[in-house]
Amino acid sequence: MDPVDILIVGGGLTGLAAAAALTANRQAAPFRVTLIDAGDPAKQREVAFDGRASAITATSKRMFKALGVWPALAGHAQVMEKIVVTDSRLDAPARPALLQFGEGDSPGEPSAYMIENRHLYAALYDHVVAQGAVQLVTGVRATNFDFDTGHAAVRLEDGAVHTAPLIAAADGRGSRIRAAVGIETVKWAYPQSGIVTTVEHAKPHQGRAEENFLPAGPFAILPLKGNRSSLVWTEDSQLAEHIMQLDDEGFSTELVRRFGAHLGEVTPVGPRFSYPLSMHVARSYAAPRVALLGDAAHGIHPIAGLGFNLALRDVAALADVLQSKARLGLDIGSEAVLQDYEAWRRFDNLKVALMSDGLNRLFSNDNQALRAARDLGISVVNQLAPVKRFFMREAAGLNERLPSLMR
Repeated sequence: MDPVDILIVGGGLTGLAAAAALTANRQAAPFRVTLIDAGDPAKQREVAFDGRASAITATSKRMFKALGVWPALAGHAQVMEKIVVTDSRLDAPARPALLQFGEGDSPGEPSAYMIENRHLYAALYDHVVAQGAVQLVTGVRATNFDFDTGHAAVRLEDGAVHTAPLIAAADGRGSRIRAAVGIETVKWAYPQSGIVTTVEHAKPHQGRAEENFLPAGPFAILPLKGNRSSLVWTEDSQLAEHIMQLDDEGFSTELVRRFGAHLGEVTPVGPRFSYPLSMHVARSYAAPRVALLGDAAHGIHPIAGLGFNLALRDVAALADVLQSKARLGLDIGSEAVLQDYEAWRRFDNLKVALMSDGLNRLFSNDNQALRAARDLGISVVNQLAPVKRFFMREAAGLNERLPSLMR
C-alpha cells in the first residue's frame, strides 16, 4: 500500500469531516489520508439510513464554508430564527414560553441552522470524492490494530494492511480502536430512549425551534425546510419501546399529544428511529499513534443538540495541531503532539457533557417543588439579555478557543 500520513477509521459524519479538514490546502501541504469504513458511506444519504437532523452552529457553518462544503448545504439549511423553552406536564392545556432566544441574542450571525443528516452525509462524501485527495477503502472490516514506536497499522479482513504514523479514530461510541489502545471511559445509561422522526404540519414554523420539557424528558421540535420539523423525543425507555411498536395511527396519536396544536394538523412523514440514551467520556483522547474524534471520545445526551458540533470542533482542532507540528518536522503520531490536541478539546467537551447531563436530570421529572424553582430560574434568565447572549455564544462555541477553520 502507498504510505500515507493519517488513517481515518470510520466513514460517518465525523470521519468524512476529518477527511475533508485534513486534506484541505491551507498554510501547509495537505496530509495524505486513507479513510477506512466497513460500510459504504455513499449509502448514508438515503433517508432510511438516518432520519435525524442536526443543529449546525455558527462556528460549524464557518468550518463548512472554509472547506467549500457549505454551497451544497445552503439550500437544505433552515435558520433557527427563534428558540422557545417550555416546562409542563404532558396533558397541560397550555405551555407558556418561559425562555425565548431571538435575533437580538444571536452572536452577530444566525446562531444555528437545522440540516437533515442525509444532506450532511451527501455534501461531505461528495466533497471528499470530488477533491480526490483521500483514498477510500470501504466495504471491508478492520480486524486488528497494531502499534509500534514508528507507526500504526490497520489490518483488514481481506488481508490488506494499511500503515501510517497516526490513526484518527472516528469509529463511534463503541470504538474498537479506543479499546485496542486500552483507553477506558466514564459512562452511564439513562432510563430513557430517543425517538426521532420527521413531521409535516399545516402551518409554517417560521424558523421557530421548541424545547418542551415534559416529565419523561425533552420533546424538541426543530424546524426544517418547508412546513416540516424534525422531532427529537426523549421518552421513558419502556414506554418508548411500546410507542415504537404502535401502528401508524397509534404512533401519530402519541406524537400529537406531545406536539400540541399550534402548527395545525401534524403528520409523521419520515421513518421512525429509536435508540437508548447514554453518556460517556473517554479518560484520555489520545494514545501514541491514536487520536479519538467525536463519539469515540465523548457521547452526550441530545438535549442541547451539540453532539455533532463538538465532533466538528475536535476535527478542526486536530487539523490545526497536526498542521502546526508537521511544519516543525515533528512526528504527528507522537504522544507529545497528541497531548496538545487533548488539552485543547477535553475541557470544552467535558463542560458540555456535564451541562447536558445536568439539564436532563433537572428537567426530566415531575417534582412540583423542583418544577416551581426551575421555572422561576428560567423566567429570571429570560429577563437578562446579557446572560441570554452568553448562553447563545456558549452553545455556538464562541466562548472557546476557536480552531482556524472556525474563525
